[in-house]
Amino acid sequence: MDADVPMPADYSIDWYYAFGGPLGSCLFKSCHEDFLVDELLPFEPEGEGEHLFLLIEKKGENTDWVAGLLARHAGVRRQSVSYAGRKDRHGITRQWFCVSLPGLPDPDWTGLESDTIRIIRQARHRKKLKTGALKANDFCITLRNIDADPALVNARLDQISREGVPNYFGEQRFGHHGRNVEKAIDMMAGKFRVQRNKRSVYLSAARSWLFNRVLSEKVREGVWNKFLSGDALGFPDSNSLIFETPDDAMMRRLDNCELSPTSPLWGRGALKVTDQALAFEESVTSGYSQLCDGLERVGLLQERRVNRLVPQQFTWLWESSTEGSSLVLRFRLSKGCFATSVLRELFECYEEIHCRENNHVDQESGH
Repeated sequence: MDADVPMPADYSIDWYYAFGGPLGSCLFKSCHEDFLVDELLPFEPEGEGEHLFLLIEKKGENTDWVAGLLARHAGVRRQSVSYAGRKDRHGITRQWFCVSLPGLPDPDWTGLESDTIRIIRQARHRKKLKTGALKANDFCITLRNIDADPALVNARLDQISREGVPNYFGEQRFGHHGRNVEKAIDMMAGKFRVQRNKRSVYLSAARSWLFNRVLSEKVREGVWNKFLSGDALGFPDSNSLIFETPDDAMMRRLDNCELSPTSPLWGRGALKVTDQALAFEESVTSGYSQLCDGLERVGLLQERRVNRLVPQQFTWLWESSTEGSSLVLRFRLSKGCFATSVLRELFECYEEIHCRENNHVDQESGH
């Protein structure tokens, strides 16, 4: 199919809204300064070891491209440079990179920094930085040219701060027009082979799409944030699950957003739920046996992800200018969560980058 043709309806990336849909429109990422992200590790570098951790501020640069630049500058293989998660190219992000230097001194980074790359901090550590080794991400997002009733927006913001939003994987996970899902299906059917990194991207897209599909149906039925008989409850900031029937104390924690119902990240093995939750999830996934079977064949195991995303330390501030109203949002999200899943419950966001562009390829964001 043509790359500009949207995904077929069966694999749509349009998901149901929790609160009735966007309240209006806004301009998103009008410049890199409108999207600021700070990555938080769950530990502090120890100050010794064979791995050099670098906290780098990048502006309008692709994460993987920066990793390659570090490898060339340090004179090591690209595989010797790692990072915890990709971050949006269109923005200013501060994230950690790791250069493995067994028996080698710290490189001279003179000449590496530029208008778009700045080393903020460096420290040694005894263990390599692995993908997913994140605690959270802090966001500061400026939305401009807002066309919506401020009173309704404030009410919606307050609702989101109390109740959270559906924990959808963001559209960037699925590629242009959602094409990564179709590519995953063809790849799992043996129609073509890809490099290891691309294989991971396509499998992740397929698994994420199935999760979103189940969650979207739960949103449509109004049960995404409610306990269904036989469900597994999860904690917002960890992979721990509770399989027992909740007592009154647990139900209060569910109501207070300290716990959340979950939906499947597909893989081998039986769904980790029973009764009403099992019947609901099987009714949705039974129509996508091609995806389910493919994910099982490649060896992924059944896991769960919480349905609800509650922004932490959530604040907002309205600003006015001759160009119109703008809204500055600040919040913290646990690893693996997408800021766009918060924004979609507020506005239709239109991106328009006016900052300096380059030829680096965009990558998936936020983990």
